Amino acid sequence: MEPEAGTNRTAVAEFTLLGLVQTEEMQSVVFVLFLFAYLVTVGGNLSILAAVLVEPKLHTPMYFFLGNLSVLDVGCVTVTVPAMLGRLLSHKCTVSYDACLSQLFFFHLLAGMDCFLLTAMAYDRFLAICRPLTYSTRMSQTVQRMLVAASWACAFTNALTHTVAISTLNFCGPNEVNHFYCDLPQLFRLSCSSTQFNELLLFAVGFIMAGAPLVLIITSYSHVAAAVLRIHSVEGRKKAFSTCGAHLTVVCLFYGTGIFNYMRLGSGEASDKDKGVGVFNTVINPMLNPLIYSLRNPDVQGALWRIFLGRRSLT
Repeated sequence: MEPEAGTNRTAVAEFTLLGLVQTEEMQSVVFVLFLFAYLVTVGGNLSILAAVLVEPKLHTPMYFFLGNLSVLDVGCVTVTVPAMLGRLLSHKCTVSYDACLSQLFFFHLLAGMDCFLLTAMAYDRFLAICRPLTYSTRMSQTVQRMLVAASWACAFTNALTHTVAISTLNFCGPNEVNHFYCDLPQLFRLSCSSTQFNELLLFAVGFIMAGAPLVLIITSYSHVAAAVLRIHSVEGRKKAFSTCGAHLTVVCLFYGTGIFNYMRLGSGEASDKDKGVGVFNTVINPMLNPLIYSLRNPDVQGALWRIFLGRRSLT
């Protein structure tokens, strides 16, 4: 603790992250499980990225966005899991104030980027299925890059806003974070100054940053569903639904856990449910995404097999 009377700065120099479990035996189990999950997540997403880069068949807007999503998933799991594994190895549960805020910034940067990228992917499916004649011009490489650049800009603004806002709070008492990484709801509970503005900001910005993309996604897929139902060919319907089904599954997982985590502010003490949602956000979702997108996609499966076998595509 470093009290600084008469200033606005925090008196807490570091936080103690309680983690998922407290017993030493369980910590060893958690270490092995999370190390395995981290390696699988990074390996799976880098495989998807490699397939998108080297396979000519996958040089399309849909897979361009999927490659970006894979990069985000690697980043998201890397922001939280390696630091947790390091604390489990060293048995040191503390993290500095600056490191905690840095982790919070990068986590919200990547999560915000996820929101907008999923929206861009939904818009891409809308154009491909509902506006096929103008698809190539409306989703040109320039448009793709502009959508990704705009997504990064909005996500950066969101993350910076929350980081600057929470840096104005005073932390002068308890410093134990009942979680395995630093996030807004858990830090709000430790502040000895009013968090009403921060909570309103999180709700308002979250409504704009997550609510607006969600509305656009629902609108896009409403048009997609109507267009698919007008297709007379059973095979055509099946193909259209299979390409959209994977994306909708990822959207449901991402938004479901996000809403549970951030729309329950003021609900009292942190619980194991918060940690479970945190595991889902930072580990399970990024690990499942490569599986979801490749499970029923013969193009991705074929590209991955060729990469693993060292063969080049004939197309």
